[in-house]
Amino acid sequence: MRKSLFLCCLVAIVAVTVECGNTNGNTCHVSGVAPDSMMEGKWVFLVPFDNATRNNVDSVLVKNGRFEFRSDTQMVAKVLTAFLLQLDVQPLLIVVEPGEVEVTIASTSSAKGTPQNDSLQQWKELTERHNSEMAAFRRADNRAAADSAQAVYVKRTQQLVRNLKHGVLHDFLNKLVQ
Repeated sequence: MRKSLFLCCLVAIVAVTVECGNTNGNTCHVSGVAPDSMMEGKWVFLVPFDNATRNNVDSVLVKNGRFEFRSDTQMVAKVLTAFLLQLDVQPLLIVVEPGEVEVTIASTSSAKGTPQNDSLQQWKELTERHNSEMAAFRRADNRAAADSAQAVYVKRTQQLVRNLKHGVLHDFLNKLVQ
């Protein structure tokens, strides 16, 4: 009996040691929620923003309203659904960086949990407000207001870039405003 107990404890210790040894501080864990039941059993894709190929696109099925990805590559990526579902689900940009990223894919998608993803979410919200304003100015054929709003948007994005540490998001946004 003691020998069995000893072996069980030894196996448990080895298992914990191996699992802890495999933990990589450079791994990004994307934990996703798809609250709409129409997503159940459907594919979600993690697609690099730049240079996507069939070899570097990851995919998972939504199960019980959840999905997850793991990656060791730092990049800006898109979280996408199958083409027909994209009418109801907003595509989402995330920064794949070390840490835990919490994603919700829905009619309004969002990401949070790491410094760059928190900043990217702020920029996304700024961009959505800007796009709404620009649409209103275009409908009103108000070019002067549209030009002014565009200049303010670019300045706010440049300020965000200046406040970011150099990294994936900094480089991505910097390319957009140059």
